[in-house]
Amino acid sequence: MTKNIKGFMVLLGTSVRLAMKRLSEIGEKELFVVDKEGRLVGALSDGDIRKWLLHGGSIDAPVDHVCNMDPKFVEHGYDLEDVKRLILKLKVESLPVVDKNRKIERVLIWDAVFGNKIGIEKTRLDLPVVIMAGGKGTRLDPFTRILPKPLIPIGDKPIIELIMEKFGEYGIKQFIISLNHKARMVKSYFEEAKQVYKINYVIEETPLGTAGALKLLGKKIKRTFIVTNCDIIINCDYAELVEFHAKSQNDITIVVSCRNFVIPYGVCDIEPGGALKGIREKPGYDVLVNTGMYVVEPKLMRLIPANKAFNFTDLITKAQNHKMKVGVFPISEASWLDIGQWEEYQKVVKNLNQFVT
Repeated sequence: MTKNIKGFMVLLGTSVRLAMKRLSEIGEKELFVVDKEGRLVGALSDGDIRKWLLHGGSIDAPVDHVCNMDPKFVEHGYDLEDVKRLILKLKVESLPVVDKNRKIERVLIWDAVFGNKIGIEKTRLDLPVVIMAGGKGTRLDPFTRILPKPLIPIGDKPIIELIMEKFGEYGIKQFIISLNHKARMVKSYFEEAKQVYKINYVIEETPLGTAGALKLLGKKIKRTFIVTNCDIIINCDYAELVEFHAKSQNDITIVVSCRNFVIPYGVCDIEPGGALKGIREKPGYDVLVNTGMYVVEPKLMRLIPANKAFNFTDLITKAQNHKMKVGVFPISEASWLDIGQWEEYQKVVKNLNQFVT
């Protein structure tokens, strides 16, 4: 019923950056903050980190400022049935077991506690998803000389089907796929596959960019919808994303990934006039990167020109110029897989179960 407890624990004073890395490494949604003696003092979830960053908190701040200082736990000698009821009530995936001094002895994991018989029920969503699949996929050349990018295989399934399965976990069945390059091959694949989704297509006669094809939807969509590129896998709670979008009253919500980039050189800072101020060796920079997934309100489509190449960056700029609200939903670096890049594609294929189950 347990995992290695050291992976779940972070010390007081640990930076949010390192905590995010640890969450990604263990593949869980919560860490437990302990003091030097290993005593439980707090719990830190990916949602806590997201709220912290959205309110302007530093990624280098200590977890002490971010975590919940009233963590839930059970004591040594717990009753298993009581644990099951508590986990179901809290809807958590892990729960620490502590001794009389509040030192963590073990961590109980959801699927082990319930014998893999049930899982945390995901909130059902009833909204359409638009998959932008019209690009040529030049970054995956030479695969895409033969196959369209959406049909590049990951294991025994194409990328696009894995994306749809992720949404399917939330009860989403309605998909609109925008096609251009090798469109017939994509349609043929789904015509021959066992149909579990309702799929409609829009065909770009000429490439319309990352947002231009939305104009072709006309009045087919009259409610909030999700847009995603066809070469990304996002491992986050889609229900939480949609709820965040609604509560924030956003017109567009961009899913962004926290990334750290290191310049592999010494960077020279200079004074006015050219005198050297100092040298920073291999400095790192934290940025929020657009993943290619969005939650969008249908009124945005009136801003898109007809029959013209138009990218999502153009739509975002235009929306802001019209005083519409654009927000971001941060996820960890490990929660975004850009399979359109060879390096990421090979990484996913090598660790298939970790990324797509």
